[in-house]
Amino acid sequence: MIIAAADGSALGNPGPAGWAWYVDDDCWASGGWPRGTNNMGELMAVLDLLQQTAHVDDELHVFCDSKYVIDSITKWMPGWKRKGWKKSDGKPVLNVELMKALDAAMEGRRDRVRFEWVKGHAGHELNEAADRRANAAASAYQRGVEPDAGPGFAGSSVAHPAAEVGQVEEEPDLFSDLGGEPTPTDEEHVVAMERALLTDEVRGDPAAVAALLHPAWQEVGRSGRLWTRDDLLAEIGPIKPVSLDVVSVERVDRDTILLLWRALADERSTLRSSLWVRAGGQWQQRFHQGTDEP
Repeated sequence: MIIAAADGSALGNPGPAGWAWYVDDDCWASGGWPRGTNNMGELMAVLDLLQQTAHVDDELHVFCDSKYVIDSITKWMPGWKRKGWKKSDGKPVLNVELMKALDAAMEGRRDRVRFEWVKGHAGHELNEAADRRANAAASAYQRGVEPDAGPGFAGSSVAHPAAEVGQVEEEPDLFSDLGGEPTPTDEEHVVAMERALLTDEVRGDPAAVAALLHPAWQEVGRSGRLWTRDDLLAEIGPIKPVSLDVVSVERVDRDTILLLWRALADERSTLRSSLWVRAGGQWQQRFHQGTDEP
């Protein structure tokens, strides 16, 4: 059995981006682009690993810290393909060329390739090794030099797959729903970030979620459970479509905004409140609570 970890990195999202997979010090590979996203790096790392191991019959066990990647390959692809590579909301699948290439690379191997989620930056040896190489590749592109491609997989006829950044749809900016407003107000900015937390692309990427949550974040869920930031990051994932209807946006003080909104999903109405605070020029959600409406 081949045991590997795959990881991606982006210095900015989008920005200089890198990807890497790692088996051991004699068997790893990395690459990237001058401009890409973290999810692109995560997907490309798995794609390169699959393509470079296509000539072997061994089972492949892949550790990933991206639930977005794992769920894309193991859960969502059949539905996307049936709908012409469209999501459940009718919008095009992001990074569709990478997704199609991954689908092709998995052909005939689904019973021999196993994916396992591992928490990133938590001391997992293979994940940490892949992360260092992905970050090094992104840093190399930031400096304007080619990254170390690594030794690759022995006997592979594929150096690196031809997935140029131009073939890949860049992920929209988290705040692209502001309608082109050149300088959004803080209140509009907060509403856009709240909406982003409901999207598959953000919820499937723990790093993107972490960037939107304050280090001391807490939530009181509809069941009454108290969630910490670590609790949420360990379990968060895509959800069924939810509508966000703003009830009120109140400026508590210069660096604090209280957002009250109504969530409608599965014929259930939930009243939700989110407290957003600004520190170091960045808005982050500090507290969230949901209560079912009668």
